[in-house]
Amino acid sequence: MAAATQDPPGWSTQVAALGRRVVGPAHRRIVFGEYQGAPRRFTYHADGGVLTIEATDAVAASVGLHTYLRRVCGRAVTRDAHLPFSITTLPDAPPTHGTAETDQAYYLDFCATGHTAAYWGWDDWEREIDWMALHGVTTPLTVVGHEAVLYEAYVRLGLTESQARAFLGGPGYLPWQFMGRLDHFAGPMPSSWVHTHRDLGRRVLGRQRSLGMRPVLPGFIGHVLPALAPGRTRPRGRHGLVTHVLDPTDPLYARICATIVRTQQELWEGTDHLYAIDPFIEMFPVEADPSFPGVVARATLDGLTRADPRAVWVMRTRPFSHQSDFWSPERVSAFLDAIPDERLHLLDLWSEHDPQWSRLEAFGGIPRTWGALLDCGGRSESIAGLQDAVDRLAMAKDTAHPPTGVGLAMEATGNNPAFFELIMDQAWTRTEDVAQDWLPDFVRQRYGTGQNPESPAGRRGLLDTVLGASGVRVAPERFNGVLSLRPHYRDLEDPTRLREQVTGLVWYPWSRLLRAWERLVEAAEAAPALADGPLGHDLADVATAVLARVADHRYLEIVEHLNRHRTVPEQRVARFLEVFDDLDALLDTRPEYRYRGWEAKATSWATSTEDHRVLADNARRVLTVWITLDNLRLDDYAARLWSGLVGDYYRSRWESWGTGLSEALTDPEGAAVRLEYRLNEHSERFLRRGLAYTPPPTESTLVRSRHLLERYAGTESP
Repeated sequence: MAAATQDPPGWSTQVAALGRRVVGPAHRRIVFGEYQGAPRRFTYHADGGVLTIEATDAVAASVGLHTYLRRVCGRAVTRDAHLPFSITTLPDAPPTHGTAETDQAYYLDFCATGHTAAYWGWDDWEREIDWMALHGVTTPLTVVGHEAVLYEAYVRLGLTESQARAFLGGPGYLPWQFMGRLDHFAGPMPSSWVHTHRDLGRRVLGRQRSLGMRPVLPGFIGHVLPALAPGRTRPRGRHGLVTHVLDPTDPLYARICATIVRTQQELWEGTDHLYAIDPFIEMFPVEADPSFPGVVARATLDGLTRADPRAVWVMRTRPFSHQSDFWSPERVSAFLDAIPDERLHLLDLWSEHDPQWSRLEAFGGIPRTWGALLDCGGRSESIAGLQDAVDRLAMAKDTAHPPTGVGLAMEATGNNPAFFELIMDQAWTRTEDVAQDWLPDFVRQRYGTGQNPESPAGRRGLLDTVLGASGVRVAPERFNGVLSLRPHYRDLEDPTRLREQVTGLVWYPWSRLLRAWERLVEAAEAAPALADGPLGHDLADVATAVLARVADHRYLEIVEHLNRHRTVPEQRVARFLEVFDDLDALLDTRPEYRYRGWEAKATSWATSTEDHRVLADNARRVLTVWITLDNLRLDDYAARLWSGLVGDYYRSRWESWGTGLSEALTDPEGAAVRLEYRLNEHSERFLRRGLAYTPPPTESTLVRSRHLLERYAGTESP
């Protein structure tokens, strides 16, 4: 290994600033050196209160810093950690080396920007970028401010300013506009938004680049406003949303592609040569001819390289999975063969469940990233298969064509911290046994060195239950529990299928989950200060895991009683609704689980009454009906178990269901029609006015957790 250079690296100032934001007072005692050449690596050692980190690059140095904090100081930088840590002294540590397992670590999905980060400001993004660097992210997908790029590019191409803003639509739906999934939706785009997010995007990209990252920027996928090319576009649709694409043989196609790239270079002061382009994401090509995808590929590459001769196309393999009947191995090969290997990087972004590399012979050796998706829409329940995920990744790493990158492409962030931390660790290490090799350190570092012995035991209980979902599909288009389910009366006819669905969500010994909950509560009671940080977040998560299944079973009891006795069990209906009240009160103790914080952040960008209306509508709509009341194909797709939604929006729907039960027994068709009317009326009112109630003051997370544990742990046996 080559010795580190003596002069401070060019990146040292930015990593030192990161240390100040994370470490606290002792950051001044951190010095840096630089290694030359591959592989990416770091070494740290601490002596006499001085921490020395030597690394090949800024990201490797950041990982080295985080590794020291985790292993020596017992502190991990998680999303819910209180920063800075206020570390005053840096404990001695012997030389410790780290070498990256993969050259790249990819992060984020278009949907995550809409479902989580749509309304973030600089403070939010600064903390997120710090998290990226400390967890080794080298290639983040960055779409912040892309609306400013499209706005400028389309005005240059001939649209009026009002046409461009209308085409972009509402701010809360921009990521799906960028993917060609919708346009003119939930807008218009506030004019102030374009300018403020141009500045925000430039700042985000500047910080990412200064920390050694190569951001992936959106590119052109053929999606245009028909007015830009009258008579030369074709419609395509999904979920009842119709957009228009330009024929790839049209000379305007490559011109638009090049114009967008050049506009990015101007606004973002350069490029990192990586472009996220998914022309067929979850949508079939507009022509069935097997040669057509290749025509699209060549036109796209032509436009890219006109503006950037070093361009690399970064593409998700999602269509090959989602439409596997259409995308046969032969069709996939024909498409990919139209793109030179050195111009392409594939993102296999559901590899923990439905990897395409194994189905398609590792894509013939094309560089690729093994990515984990986990959650769709940002649903809040902590369900994952930790051991399954690392086993599948290890299998991919041990093939003749291993992935060159590891990454996360969840559709929302802020939930399931164990899964996300574990996957990102695999870019720098290899975990064989999660329970023995990884979990103890994760718990110690997440809660701090002074945690109660009950903390690891409680976490191990979660690993054996909700985080041990071996072979369980954690994704949409399946039963997710009743709390956020749109109520209906169909189950009354035959509850057999409902029983299978409800019991299928408890694939583990129920008592083990209850015991895990109890141990985490006991750990918090032994060290109450921990409940204000990550442990409090985990208390809310485990309570949600329990109460969600309690709600399922109480609903099942009602349905089975109605089916057998043809009478309404009023007391059971009341007990079912109690679960909503209890869970809402607990969630409201945690700011990250309050709906009103989401809407407040959205409307904080408003500069006029009309802006406020659009932004409030977007915030409410995407978490509920998603599209419109006339098109409920994605209703509750991004449902969140957040206070306000649980205690008001979801509870009110089920209350309406309960009031119609007697009628459902005598006139099921009429009752169903009237229930749909009430549900639509309820959703419309929410879209116009927001929440109808203000949560009452509640106790702390710890007090509420103990209260709920005593109420539910001994009485429910799903």
